[in-house]
Amino acid sequence: MKKVITVSRQFGSGGREFSIKLAKELGIPFYDKDLISMAAQDSNLSEEFLRHYEESAPSLFSRTLYSYYQMPMTDQIYIAQSNLIKRLAAEGPCVIVGRCADAILDDSIKIYIHAPLEKRIERKIAMDVGVPAEKMEEHVKATDKKRKKYYEYYTDKKWGMAENHHLCLDSGLVGVDGCVECALHYISCAEK
Repeated sequence: MKKVITVSRQFGSGGREFSIKLAKELGIPFYDKDLISMAAQDSNLSEEFLRHYEESAPSLFSRTLYSYYQMPMTDQIYIAQSNLIKRLAAEGPCVIVGRCADAILDDSIKIYIHAPLEKRIERKIAMDVGVPAEKMEEHVKATDKKRKKYYEYYTDKKWGMAENHHLCLDSGLVGVDGCVECALHYISCAEK
């Protein structure tokens, strides 16, 4: 394995589970939510603060307010995570989930995991994430909307578009393990 793999995903598609299994199969590090605590250490921002604003685009109000005084906190967090992502990529192959890593690292193998809405709702209900079943569709859509807004704000690309990725996989059709198998084959072909 010579390259960094970046994984973007729809909420509830199994993208995190896919990334963990893929990293394990390849014998390389996996980074997701731990990027928050690592970025906090690197940037002198509190971990609690980073978690609160993570994957949030600045509001129009905060943009206006901060333009007179300083850079919005969401921008500071994005820069801290971007610097960390670049540093981790320079250290060697790994799997990085979300946080616009696919746009930050031009030379990565970019994978997108998606699934039909019904499958994603079923998956999240089965995971018992503390959201009532009757509210799960709203929760899934709201999380995707937040990710889309963040991605499009910081990358100037459309979120979820095939042309932004090398490989798009439907976990609703083949499951997470099927996606891992496909990705392993793709990666082996890409490295020839």
